[in-house]
Amino acid sequence: MDIYQHFRKEEQPFIDQVLSWQEEVGRSFQSKLTDFLDPREQFIFESLLGNHPDFTWKLFGGREDSERKRGLLAPYYEQIQPDQFDLTLLEASYPEKFVTLTHPDVLGAFMSLGIKRKKLGDLIVRNGVVQIIVASEIADYVRMNLDGIKKATVHFQEISFDRLLEDYEQWEELNTTVSSLRLDTLIKEIYRISRQKASLFIEKGQVKVNFRIVEDTSFKLQSGDIISIRGKGRSKLTEVLGTTKKDKYKVIISRLK
Repeated sequence: MDIYQHFRKEEQPFIDQVLSWQEEVGRSFQSKLTDFLDPREQFIFESLLGNHPDFTWKLFGGREDSERKRGLLAPYYEQIQPDQFDLTLLEASYPEKFVTLTHPDVLGAFMSLGIKRKKLGDLIVRNGVVQIIVASEIADYVRMNLDGIKKATVHFQEISFDRLLEDYEQWEELNTTVSSLRLDTLIKEIYRISRQKASLFIEKGQVKVNFRIVEDTSFKLQSGDIISIRGKGRSKLTEVLGTTKKDKYKVIISRLK
């Protein structure tokens, strides 16, 4: 069976990567730790490995409900422990009374260091505190070089994961029907805008699906896909439940409050 038929064409390189990890572990009997994976990559990782009798695997990003996680693939006889994921939690405070920091501000400052996004896990900004989860191999570099975000001077220090703040993201769910699973159609429904305006957002490169820019209005969405529009927040196609007698799709869509 051609495994590629179950996924999108643009996902084939990542599929090949997962298969190469599997081959590497099977040949060397040594575990393989990945960089941070976004939710779609985690889905592919999990789908390909499944319940393979020769391997054991786990995804972890600091806590079980982390959005971005590292994957660990190991021979079936290994017992995977949290400390094997090589994660470091860094924290800094800033004067909330004088400067407002947002998730994009922190991410932008991190990326300006020249570090790839795949080395960064979840980040939380709340009540004058910034916490970022990073791959341990870059933790010292981040501590020494990330000393300013926007107009705030910051000093990151490593702290224990038992001090990791709760991420209070709240998603509002809606059961509805849509005429198709096209990107422009779902954006129209989720954000309550015209299809023409939805198309403009897409064509201008302001829409991401699973953290990648998509400029094709007819791009077909699947269950679990995360959508983000610049300036309008994030949403997702939580589940496709089937079709109605009039051939409309019954779906659950969610939007971040």
